[in-house]
Amino acid sequence: MTLKKTKSKRLYSLDAYRGLVMIILATSGFGIVQASRQPGGEFLEPYVFYVSHPHWVSQFNTFGVSPWDMIQPAFMFMVGVSMPFSYSKRAKRGDSYIRRLGHAWWRALLLVLLCIFLRSNGKEQTNWTFIDVVGQIGLGYGFLFFMVGRKFITQVVVGVIVLAATIGAFYQFAPGPDPWAFNDNVFSEWNRWFLNLFDRPEPFVNNPGGYSTFNFIPSFVTMLLGVMCGQLLNNDAFTSWNKVFRLLVGGAVCLGLGLLLSETGAVPIIKKIWTPSWVLFSGAYVIWALMVFYLIIDVIGIRFWAFPLVVVGLNPLTIYSMEHLIRGWTIKLFHTHLPDAWFKGWEGQIIQYTMVAAFFWLILFWMYRRKFFIRL
Repeated sequence: MTLKKTKSKRLYSLDAYRGLVMIILATSGFGIVQASRQPGGEFLEPYVFYVSHPHWVSQFNTFGVSPWDMIQPAFMFMVGVSMPFSYSKRAKRGDSYIRRLGHAWWRALLLVLLCIFLRSNGKEQTNWTFIDVVGQIGLGYGFLFFMVGRKFITQVVVGVIVLAATIGAFYQFAPGPDPWAFNDNVFSEWNRWFLNLFDRPEPFVNNPGGYSTFNFIPSFVTMLLGVMCGQLLNNDAFTSWNKVFRLLVGGAVCLGLGLLLSETGAVPIIKKIWTPSWVLFSGAYVIWALMVFYLIIDVIGIRFWAFPLVVVGLNPLTIYSMEHLIRGWTIKLFHTHLPDAWFKGWEGQIIQYTMVAAFFWLILFWMYRRKFFIRL
């Protein structure tokens, strides 16, 4: 396998896009949900939708979707986008195919272990769970490597096969009359079997949110969409404006196919079990978001505003780990050392989560200045 017509220049727009997603995730949407539950914060209720996961079906008013539901697809998509850049760079410096393959599978293993480690924080024993975004990425990452550098048509065929097989499994092995029912579908059945293979304080029955370990199968295609877009952006055969146009059309095709599956009643758009229609529906939005960042930053060249986001985007695993490990500790320190009046009422919730964002950003800026970037 060879990587042709490529360059290794880093995409400033991709780092900025990643940074925006990570800072929103790390701060729980800047505390809007928490603020809405405080006296006087009722006026924020209409905005809670934008920073919350819907209970089950993710589609609203045909084209509508909760932006919070887009966090994980965006994260996974950007992993795919970065792979052609990363592995073409490794190929140019002389790494063999076997060495690159080994790196991909080693990284996959580390991501899964990181998921388990972070989700075990505060538990009395290992919390064997794989639904976290880094766990889902890890479960699919090694397989995704085989798609890097392949022809567009090959990637499309593989994506179609994975999504078609997922639909077939949901219908063929449905435990009840509704193949897509909450915690009563083939993924939830497989999840019960798989998670009970591990030592647990009590048997696993259901995930409260309906999530499943096996979401990584269709979400592999979300990352594959990223690889396809990454190869496009890394290909000198196309002009920048041609790349923008292709991203625009690609997003429209994904949206149309996702809505077709949904509106015909064949496959509802449900993020929590990553239905194939969700892959395509969310794929449109993450592709278009990349297009907008790429257009403004890398094509038009307006990039001064993106620097704070790039600082975060260059160290995504760092801020992701801080969110799991020290966000609560950070908030507690604020309450210990700062006036209580700062954190009263609904305003206090917004203030404390904004301060978390600022504190995390300063840590990442310190790392950025010293060129200290944590990679797997």
